[in-house]
Amino acid sequence: MIESILFKDVELITSSEHRQGDVYVLNGKIVAIQPSLSVDTEYVVQEKGLALIPGVIDPHVHFREPGVTHKESIYTGSKAAVRGGVTSFFEMPNTKPATIDAETLALKKEIAAQSALANYNFFIGATTSNLTELNTVENVPGIKIFVGSSTGNMLVDDPELLIEIFKNGSRLIAVHSEDEATIKTNIRAYQCSTDVYDHTKIRNIEAAIKSTTQLVKLANQYQRRLHICHLTTAEEAVFLEKIGSKYVTTEVTPQHLLLSSPDCYAQLGTLAQINPPIREKRHAESLWQHLRKGTIHCIGTDHAPHTLDEKMKPFGQAPSGMPGVETSLPLLLTLAAKRQCSYSDVVKWLCEAPAKIYKINNKGYLKEGYDADLTLVDLKKKHKLLNKNIISKCGWTAFDGWDCIGDVVATFVNGQPVYREGDFFETIKGKEIQINV
Repeated sequence: MIESILFKDVELITSSEHRQGDVYVLNGKIVAIQPSLSVDTEYVVQEKGLALIPGVIDPHVHFREPGVTHKESIYTGSKAAVRGGVTSFFEMPNTKPATIDAETLALKKEIAAQSALANYNFFIGATTSNLTELNTVENVPGIKIFVGSSTGNMLVDDPELLIEIFKNGSRLIAVHSEDEATIKTNIRAYQCSTDVYDHTKIRNIEAAIKSTTQLVKLANQYQRRLHICHLTTAEEAVFLEKIGSKYVTTEVTPQHLLLSSPDCYAQLGTLAQINPPIREKRHAESLWQHLRKGTIHCIGTDHAPHTLDEKMKPFGQAPSGMPGVETSLPLLLTLAAKRQCSYSDVVKWLCEAPAKIYKINNKGYLKEGYDADLTLVDLKKKHKLLNKNIISKCGWTAFDGWDCIGDVVATFVNGQPVYREGDFFETIKGKEIQINV
């Protein structure tokens, strides 16, 4: 175990500044950030041209354990995460069994304590019968509600039950926002379709905006923090900007920013099938605009891996979802290199905003006294995203063949190196993320 590290003459990037400096880490904490430091340490990082950012926090992943570990596990998902510069993750509850009570939550935390290379925590999932558990389980980032179709009994779309959840308790509520009745009606109309493009017609704009409008109304009425996961429509973004609720935050995924229909379906087929769906280019352009304006607050990947064999099945049989935890940072660094956003924007969206939204203690920022969750990047490194290099157990990416500028050199979790230029150091595990309630 390494007690002390000095990052010497690196570019320090935060949401507010981009400058040269030194960072001294002792016993897992950032203890000094200065233009120049002279201290004795056992580990020195001093390589020309590298930049240091806070470790990425991915607030939305599906690591599939327990239950469907042939797709992913907490170990393999966290390994992919640190390869992508992600030092902390929040995992969703729709596993088998679902994370819906203290026992299933404890099981996941036990697995993570033994196997996760990154810091971790897990959402508690809402069902039709676990209101008490939602408010009594300890230390979770929030309550996850699938208002649109999910697995098992995790669909919660009854208006009266939603009211009960919103008016009882104070935890953040994160939602998959699609109107189930609209989806069911559309499924009947397209039940014989073999065209994956019809996925956008089944889970259409109306399903998204209807659900989001109703949920924001509940958040305002009961003064409850609401986080809308994976926003996909221009209509929702415009609505959220107009209403400007202090109780509501939202996220967007890289795939909804960078891919658009019908091209992605023509090129990728069912590999592009996700929920909510990838929509026409005008939506991606609007999402970008509102991310830069601050209507959309952060980026989460909705890392949802399936095997290639599963994804290559015909539309109607192929599952929805795609991986993303290890590609989000390189993709965003590339956009910054092309001046479509700034490097400070990348840090704000991937690191600082998730920490702020979820009230995470001592993470997400380059600040003295904070945990030394740090990602060392080469902003000028040119490389391709390739399926053969994907660490995730699923072994593929929708961005296969994409050229990138900027990549992760090393990832440090709680002051310990866990990844460096293709090598993983797995003796030290991540820790449970503490939520400041």
